[in-house]
Amino acid sequence: MQETNSPIHSDEQGDDDLLEFLDGPEPGEQEGGSSAASWRILIVDDDSDVHKATELAMQGLQVEGQSLTFLHARSAAEARYVLAHEGDLAVVLLDVVMETEDSGLQLVRYIRDELRLDSIRIVLRTGQPGYAPEIETVQAYDINDYKTKSELTRTRLYTVLTAAIRSYRQICALEANRRGLEMIVEASTELSRLRGLHRFSEGVVTQICAMLGILPEGLVCAQVGSEALSDVRIVAAAGQYSGLMDLPLSAVPIASVRNPLQRCLQLRENIYDNGTCLYFGLSNGRPMAALVDVGRTLGEMDQRLLRAFCANIAVGLENVVLYSQLLDQAYNDQLLRLPNRNRFVELLDKNLKDPDGITLALIDIDDFSDINDAFGHQFGDQVLQAVVVRLGERLGLNTSMARIGADTFGLLGPSALVCAESIKDVFTEQFAVSGERLQLSATTGLVRLEDSAAIGSELLLDAQIALKQAKLQHRGSSQYFSPAMGTDARERFKLLKGLRAGFEENRLFVVYQPQVDLTSGQALGAEALLRWRTEEGNFVPPDQFIPLAEKSGLIISIGEFVLRTACHQTKRMLELGYADFRMCVNVSLAQFRHQDFITTLLRALRDTGVDGRNIELEITESMAMEDTELVMHILADIKRSGITVAIDDFGTGFSSLSHLRQLDVDRLKIDRAFVREAQSSSAGSTIAQMVINLGRGLGLTVIAEGIETEEQRLQLQALGCHEGQGYLFGRPMPAEQLERWMAQGTPQ
Repeated sequence: MQETNSPIHSDEQGDDDLLEFLDGPEPGEQEGGSSAASWRILIVDDDSDVHKATELAMQGLQVEGQSLTFLHARSAAEARYVLAHEGDLAVVLLDVVMETEDSGLQLVRYIRDELRLDSIRIVLRTGQPGYAPEIETVQAYDINDYKTKSELTRTRLYTVLTAAIRSYRQICALEANRRGLEMIVEASTELSRLRGLHRFSEGVVTQICAMLGILPEGLVCAQVGSEALSDVRIVAAAGQYSGLMDLPLSAVPIASVRNPLQRCLQLRENIYDNGTCLYFGLSNGRPMAALVDVGRTLGEMDQRLLRAFCANIAVGLENVVLYSQLLDQAYNDQLLRLPNRNRFVELLDKNLKDPDGITLALIDIDDFSDINDAFGHQFGDQVLQAVVVRLGERLGLNTSMARIGADTFGLLGPSALVCAESIKDVFTEQFAVSGERLQLSATTGLVRLEDSAAIGSELLLDAQIALKQAKLQHRGSSQYFSPAMGTDARERFKLLKGLRAGFEENRLFVVYQPQVDLTSGQALGAEALLRWRTEEGNFVPPDQFIPLAEKSGLIISIGEFVLRTACHQTKRMLELGYADFRMCVNVSLAQFRHQDFITTLLRALRDTGVDGRNIELEITESMAMEDTELVMHILADIKRSGITVAIDDFGTGFSSLSHLRQLDVDRLKIDRAFVREAQSSSAGSTIAQMVINLGRGLGLTVIAEGIETEEQRLQLQALGCHEGQGYLFGRPMPAEQLERWMAQGTPQ
């Protein structure tokens, strides 16, 4: 660390760029003694040329009548030592990038947070513009200026140092004045507790008057617009001016109030003549000014206190404005200027002391997405605004309204007004929107509060349950909530929650049901089936939890688990010598449509070392008919890997024979219901015969599931069915039991 003093002599260099000084001597090589009174400045930079250029640029210059003494640190680590052992440092000229990319910024935190040096002024300098964006850096770090090295010419560097030193001197003077400092801290503390622009502004007036020892006789105004002073309004007032609250500044009849405020906002500075008027500049372009009747001429110390107060409070004022904006966005819909879901839940939580005779309604506009698609989102916004206007006109009396979702509104009010009939009447007439006439309808879920023990968000959930039930009926319908309806929905939610936990805690497992040749009895393979045993040891039927997994999206992860487990078991069977073993795995529509399905499938084969010919995927008949082009495209990718495909539960859906002929599948699976009917009735036998004939006619292998008796096997064999599975041959079993079953060589 070096300390050098800039000598005092005439400067004739002009506004030369700092680079012109790089050929000069190293810092510390000049002759000249140290001034008794000087400003101590620490230069922190890993480039020696920067130290040299900075010191030479400031040769002979004084700030506020004192010379400049420079201390040098060439790393952040060295700077930490200097800062910890040297006192009375006025300014730190700090490089952003040194040992690391953020060592300069970390040093700022060290100065402010660990050393608690609040008075020292920090000027960031960077040779890499754009590394630390100026606005973000100034907001995130407690610095006083931010410059690129290339823009710091001699004059500009002197200007920066002068401003920083003046600020440092003012702060030191404030720190020396115990009374002023304590009052500023106290004022800031008190104001920090206030929320909302009106309360904070009133607090500013009160604190200023307390600092000056006068009664609160002042007011505050905020410039709402960024340009025209006609946008300024009075946002807080006290004493004799309290009657001016909320008036536009231009409408204030008292010239001694209106003129200083206008002048203060125009000049963007404090005014101390003809009334004390303080300026608060905000980064959002909406400054504020406070007028206080002092009744005397303010001395230099009072002015310093007020300048420091304004600088300090401006930050708090910005926080309050930001807080107000965030509060507005958090609780109000910005398009429709209605309370949003959060505010509506608060209303349901707090204001329902007597629920009798009160109804909550959720109103969902039917086919609103089609309107957006056809006319655009701007038109859709206008539709929503038209709906809000009519709801307010017809149902606004004694009701609360909120926007709960994109096209869903909440209403809370007297049951006689908020009811299915009145809501339906709102949508009877057409809506006029931007020259178009639209006939809208809405589906509604309603909850009579006396019928539900829930409050807040749970009450809203009851309304959503009723809305969902209404949507299952037809567009424009309404449904009232019932306790039984809520119990069913919550049980399904509880089941889904348990399923997620069960999957994460490995309580889902795979069992295998053998498949055999009906004629020879030879074992051909097995179908992988998913099972869930709860923490209490109870089994949940697949037809209960699989639909929940599909609706929630959990089936994607569960499906991959089943596929990989089945592939590992297939590899095991191949290693045991069953070269033609075929493992069948069910695939849901959600899996089939997932963009990574083929990738996941091929990765499972590769990772387990299983050939595709040993795997068969089962898709349902409804899946095969859902989107024929998509299905055909995916089936082509599947078949290229050697995997075979079966259509499960065939005959339960409505297949187009022309589509079925186009699908590249290998096997049809007769549903167990037809197997039972084939034995009990001639009609059932006819359906089974038709399915078998259809499969054989298309060149497909036919397999029947649910074979439980020898008579069923013989009948299906006589009808021409090739393969089967069911309790007659083997129940779904764990992997170890499957291996023993296969070793026996004959069905059990």
